[in-house]
This record gives sequence, structure tokens and C-alpha cells, in this order.
Amino acid sequence: MTFTDDQIETARKLFSGPIAFLKSAPDLKFLPDANVNEVAFAGRSNVGKSSLINALTNRNALARTSNTPGRTQELNFFDVGEPLQFRLVDMPGYGFAEAPKDIVKKWRFLVNDYLRGRQVLKRALVLIDSRHGIKDVDTDVMDMLDAAAVSYRIILTKADKIKASALAEVTQKTAEDVRKRPAAHPDIIQTSSEKGMGLPELRAAVLEAINT
Repeated sequence: MTFTDDQIETARKLFSGPIAFLKSAPDLKFLPDANVNEVAFAGRSNVGKSSLINALTNRNALARTSNTPGRTQELNFFDVGEPLQFRLVDMPGYGFAEAPKDIVKKWRFLVNDYLRGRQVLKRALVLIDSRHGIKDVDTDVMDMLDAAAVSYRIILTKADKIKASALAEVTQKTAEDVRKRPAAHPDIIQTSSEKGMGLPELRAAVLEAINT
């Protein structure tokens, strides 16, 4: 799917405007009021989720990056636009081998309950490292999204770190994998936080999801 110049420009303007951290929710009772639509970012630890959110919003430190896998164990909410247009949700990273089992269990309950019960959640963006493709833990999360009937789209990160031929190969294989999934959007977006690759399209994709 290609976006029009108008869609790209509308999204660019919106993401260039006011964006602010709202709150962290370690538990469902701390969720903000469900008064605007939301798009959530999900991904394995070290997939580059915080870096992508920062690049997407033209901010250096909106989402906190951490060298410690599994550090973020809450849902982080960001308000976009003034007046408020929608929210971005940074979900806790998954797939960190060093995490204690009780933390992994807490993550699963928090995320599953959020996905199943959040009426304003329009789409989840599942981030996959271009160098590694879909792993078992990513499959688990996609299973969770399919079961919750939450629309999601695969975003390949760190696309500048591999050769173009390898990127084309992983994109094709990823597209084939998600084609069989009921809640998955068929189009994959390749991104690079460092090089800015795919960011205009990703902004437009967020806006498209919010408005569907």
C-alpha cells in the first residue's frame, strides 16, 4: 500500500506538533480515560522500539531507551496533538531471557488485559528486527493479538543494518507469514530510526489506523 502526498504531509504536520508523555500504567487501574483512539507499539527487547518512537515523533528522549532488557514493565502513554488527537502507547518489551518468571507472567496479564479490554485501541504495531525476522516470542504476541481480534501491522526495524537483498528477502518471508493471520495488516513497513527510512510512511500508517 502506498500513501498519497497529502496523507504523508498531514501526518508529518501532526507529528511535528505537540507530543507529550502522559503517564505510565503498571496496572489496568492506572490506564488513562478511554476518550481518544490509541495505537500501540509492541516489540522484543532491544528491537529498537524506543528509538523508533523517538524518531517518529522527532524527539530525542520522548520514549526512554534502556540497555537493560525488560526494564520497562508498564504501558507508557503519549498525547499527540493540541487539542488532543490520539495517543501512542509504548508497551513493555518482551522476550528477555533474563527476566524472572513472575515479571514475565505480570507482563502477559497486563498486555493481554489491555489488548482485550481497550475499545479505543485501533491498531498495534509489532516491531521486528530486520536482521532476525520473526522469532517464536513474536509469534506468541501475534497469537495474542489474533485471539484478542486487535488489528496489527508488522514494522521492520534497523533496515539499514542489512543488505538490500537480505531486507527484500526478510520482508517477503514476513509478509508470507502474516498473510495467514486473521488480524494482521498485509503490508509491511521497513524502517530505520538512524537513517529516517520509512518514517513518513509509518506516520501516515498511524494516522490511517487512527481514522479507520
